[in-house]
Amino acid sequence: MKVNETNLPGVLILEPRIFGDARGFFQETWQKSRYEAIGITEEFVQDNISFSTRGVLRGLHYQQPHAQGKLVSVIQGEVFDVAVDIRVGSPTFGQWAGAFLSGENHHQLWIPPGFAHGFCVVSDTVYFAYKCSVVYTPVAEGGITWNDPDIGIEWPLAEVKLSGKDQDYPRLRDINAERLPQFGG
Repeated sequence: MKVNETNLPGVLILEPRIFGDARGFFQETWQKSRYEAIGITEEFVQDNISFSTRGVLRGLHYQQPHAQGKLVSVIQGEVFDVAVDIRVGSPTFGQWAGAFLSGENHHQLWIPPGFAHGFCVVSDTVYFAYKCSVVYTPVAEGGITWNDPDIGIEWPLAEVKLSGKDQDYPRLRDINAERLPQFGG
């Protein structure tokens, strides 16, 4: 597996090995010892799949407390996937990293606990898969507006479709620091 670091320490773009031939391909999407060897030591406790259509933007989501680490990938279709450092006191607080993930490139993005996450669908449809290190906890749910000008994410689409909840999230600077994860150093 090839590991690519991003501008955010701990956020990794992973390129698993693909074994293909005329019949199709095989890909190992997670194996505990291989991922531990590259520093992903979280125990995954929940797997999710979502289906979306072109222009759907989901995010930017986080949980605090009960911060989740997420290993995300695309089964079919393509997204632009984003992680934002929201750890108060972090040298990269408010910065983002993004990557195109698709069923063709087979890339994964590792988003450690303490980061907000979102994605925008750039193909007609997408099947999006993610492993979580902590179960979804509705009372800990939080979010940041997808187009926060202080963060400045360069989304690939100008027109997006948002849920009602995602439309109403505040800017990062308007969230009480006590509702955000703290940087551990």
